[in-house]
Amino acid sequence: MFRSAALIVPFALVACGAGGGGSSAALPFRIEEVARFERPWAMAFLPDGRALITEKAGHLKLWREGGKPVEVRGAPPVAYEGQGGFGDIAIHPDFAHNHIVYLSWVEPGPGGKGAAVGRATLVEDAGGARLEGLQAIWRQEPKVSGNGHFGHRLAFGPDGMLYISSGERQKFDPAQDMSVNLGKVIRLTDTGMIPSDNPGYDKGRITAQIWTLGHRNPLGLAFDGAGRLWEIEMGPMGGDEVNLIERGNNYGWPRVSNGTHYDGRDVPDHAPGDGFTAPKVWWNPSISPSSLMIYSGSKFPQWRGDAFIGALSGQALIRVHLDGTNASKGDQWAMENRIREVEQGPDGAIWLLEDGEDGRLLKLTPK
Repeated sequence: MFRSAALIVPFALVACGAGGGGSSAALPFRIEEVARFERPWAMAFLPDGRALITEKAGHLKLWREGGKPVEVRGAPPVAYEGQGGFGDIAIHPDFAHNHIVYLSWVEPGPGGKGAAVGRATLVEDAGGARLEGLQAIWRQEPKVSGNGHFGHRLAFGPDGMLYISSGERQKFDPAQDMSVNLGKVIRLTDTGMIPSDNPGYDKGRITAQIWTLGHRNPLGLAFDGAGRLWEIEMGPMGGDEVNLIERGNNYGWPRVSNGTHYDGRDVPDHAPGDGFTAPKVWWNPSISPSSLMIYSGSKFPQWRGDAFIGALSGQALIRVHLDGTNASKGDQWAMENRIREVEQGPDGAIWLLEDGEDGRLLKLTPK
């Protein structure tokens, strides 16, 4: 579904600092609703300003501001149930020359379901837009039962490598098991090969993929201007995290967390000397982080270098101030709807996709 629109949307503001207090004030940006999509999940801007947008049920749209979306043929079939379906979209660092795009989705298979990542060439001609040569280059192994915690966010690093977030599929222990790639951050070349400087390169095919371990439901990856990789993930009941991802580190799930299990069982908190890497920022109660963007544009110079997080249950856009390897809570703007995706446009505007049916695409610009 798509509905064009261009209107200014009123929103409330809750500005929360590290202490968690809130106050009402005028929003520091103008919000314009520019389009609507059917259960959108992710977007990626092309060099010419257009955007590719995934819809969870399995559709890929090519959209230009002020125009109608074009259906991109050749998207993979998806297992659309629960948290499963079409996922992330990213473009190759040399997209301007090779037109290669990367997709993630959930697929069925022996034993259940799992996320997959593939690459294809985006072709446009008189017949429309399509993906050609789609090839899966990575899969969650093993496939397991259930419809949650797929993760499958994508990010290219300044090293030219492809980083993939892989959830632990609500199975807990796989996050600490180096023989499976669930509950991990994965690092591959742009063609899906395993880089020789991965920490477990000589320890078997699956272990060789793994960059970090101990993750629960990682739903955002982004690099800062200095090339550091940041990640956000959902904790259990409380304990949502912002992590600085460093080669070979173990982030603790399910052995430690600043949240608790949904059935009330305790999880030990992160503590100095426990052998695990603690989050830089965490929330309790949960905000349900969905996506991560680190701002580098010119429209909001006061926020350059800061992280922006979409919140689902928190129904907010959240800013986290990044200072080198440190992070601290900034603003939390109430958006009155679940925010599935936050992205930066080529001109420095901030874009949001709302979750759910008839999800709005919102453009944020300075007042």
